[in-house]
Amino acid sequence: MTALTDVAVGATTTPGPPGSRRGARPKLRERFPGLALPALVWYAVFMIGPVVAMIVIGFLSWPGMLVTPGFAGLKNFSRVFADENFWSAVGNSAIQIVVGLPVMIVLAFLLAFYVVQKPRGHRVLRYLLFIPALISAPATAMVFYAMLNPDGLLNGVLRSLGLDGTAWLADSSTALGAIIAVELWSGIGYSAVLIASRLDSVDAEIVQAARIDGAGDWRIAWGMYWPIARDFIGVVTMLQFLSMLFNSAQTVLLLTQGGPGTSTTTLSYLVYRKAFVETDLGYSQAVGIVLFVLGLLGMGAIRRVLRATH
Repeated sequence: MTALTDVAVGATTTPGPPGSRRGARPKLRERFPGLALPALVWYAVFMIGPVVAMIVIGFLSWPGMLVTPGFAGLKNFSRVFADENFWSAVGNSAIQIVVGLPVMIVLAFLLAFYVVQKPRGHRVLRYLLFIPALISAPATAMVFYAMLNPDGLLNGVLRSLGLDGTAWLADSSTALGAIIAVELWSGIGYSAVLIASRLDSVDAEIVQAARIDGAGDWRIAWGMYWPIARDFIGVVTMLQFLSMLFNSAQTVLLLTQGGPGTSTTTLSYLVYRKAFVETDLGYSQAVGIVLFVLGLLGMGAIRRVLRATH
């Protein structure tokens, strides 16, 4: 019986000859990742391709799609860095991210912490928090325009309290804040749902032990949940950073079109305006290259600040 068992074990563990089909199959998969090939081709064509095209166009003089482009070298970048509108857009984008992103992530984390405590109706609350992400940008813009125009809901509430309203979207001192408010409304709930999915994995027994030791909600949230979910919060922060940096153009276009003046012109909107309104494709993609570099630097900084510490 022992001999038969040894033979059976030997038969299952002894590798086949070098030329056998079983022995060659793993090596073939390693050398030719056929299952990953379609994804690699898609990534190369639709992800790397546009980046290469952006860099090439950034060095061209191309005043419109129907005009034959010429080589401009670094002239586009010289124009960009000498343009006051560009620096105004840099300042607006910086304010948008420095002010809006921390507020969004902190509020999203606190909402996520509240949800994972499983209050009554917490399952419904998760769906409600996700609703803003399901509403299209034009519909969102219509809602906020109805609230923020001079005869809108917000001014009506202020007047009922005896306060003076203002043209929130047409006042240079408040227009950028209104754009940031729209992005916060759209992003806080979505981020909270993502963060809550990570906080759900925290061991309930550890939390219960901390409560027995006298830890309150504030200490548990920032002393336990935040360190454990810090790396995942970093990922969510990077996603929202990229959304603010690259996707703010649609909100600006729908609500203020960069005005009044350049008070709400962001870098992504400047790329759109130069390309599709002023048909200055070289300038547009030169700004796009700057925006691309800023995105990479920003993601690196966020990753460094919010990397896991446990």
